[in-house]
Amino acid sequence: MDKLEIKGNWNIAKGKLKQKWGELTDDDLDYVEGKEDELVGRIQKRTGQVREEVEHAVRQASASN
Repeated sequence: MDKLEIKGNWNIAKGKLKQKWGELTDDDLDYVEGKEDELVGRIQKRTGQVREEVEHAVRQASASN
């Protein structure tokens, strides 16, 4: 992934990701600009999903705000 574009209200996106993967915590979803790969890695580690699935879910959650 070149760069994860996360725009809009991140709290709404976090809620959508928690709905998809209930095992995620607020700490897992702490978003820091420039650390998109770390965010995806934390979600992968917690959920066991492949990178592409996580990236797709994060994009969907952040785009539908």
